[in-house]
Amino acid sequence: DGKTYDAYVIYPKNHASEANFVEYFVYQVMPDILENKCGYKLCIYGRDIYPGEDAASAIEKRMQKSRRLIILLTHQLINSKEDAYDQHIALHNALIQNDTKVILLEMETIGTYGKLQESLRFVIKQQGTIKWKEGHTVHPQSPNSKFWKQVRYHMPLTPRAS
Repeated sequence: DGKTYDAYVIYPKNHASEANFVEYFVYQVMPDILENKCGYKLCIYGRDIYPGEDAASAIEKRMQKSRRLIILLTHQLINSKEDAYDQHIALHNALIQNDTKVILLEMETIGTYGKLQESLRFVIKQQGTIKWKEGHTVHPQSPNSKFWKQVRYHMPLTPRAS
């Protein structure tokens, strides 16, 4: 299908203390489970987009080369202006061009979705979110946990052979 990645990951890129777990999750847990144990290929900003590349066009190109978009919903992401571009492009591709499925991982309880941009609320209303439970943070998860099974259910059927 001409795609390079199984999923492009959108997450808050602030380096504030509350982002530490999210960064650990994005750079350690997700690659360990989805890439090493399940055979998927993720595109993660900061790992797969290189210094010196024009970030905006690199993000857009990588999203177009991805079969899914995984958005980690956190209060920080919702309230952040700097991550809005990623989200905007991702949701435009998913909703307008209708060529990419979005997987929403609710990393902390968001509560009401009123603050979210309308397109994000629409996606949540259509398919809901996969909720990360606090208890999952203690040990790296087994790919067979309920959370990862739900994530894999929304991923492309078979990971590409590497």
